[in-house]
Amino acid sequence: VMFRTAVEHAKKHPGLIPQFFFICLGMGGATLYLIRLARGPHVTWNKTHNPEPWNKLDPTYQYKFVAIDTDYKNLKKEGPDF
Repeated sequence: VMFRTAVEHAKKHPGLIPQFFFICLGMGGATLYLIRLARGPHVTWNKTHNPEPWNKLDPTYQYKFVAIDTDYKNLKKEGPDF
């Protein structure tokens, strides 16, 4: 029902089409980013299986979305093995 109303408004007012497009694009991007965050190495969904998943990460794992100054390929592990 709501989609049909939006289409009717877009037919009456063509200037709303870019606004609908960018709103949907922003909502889709936000949803994909939240899914990416929820699947990250620092999130624990099952505490009985793997309570500390971040301890099993390799030091060369790039966990940041954008790393400008850090070269993760040359990092060495400094802490003990858990």
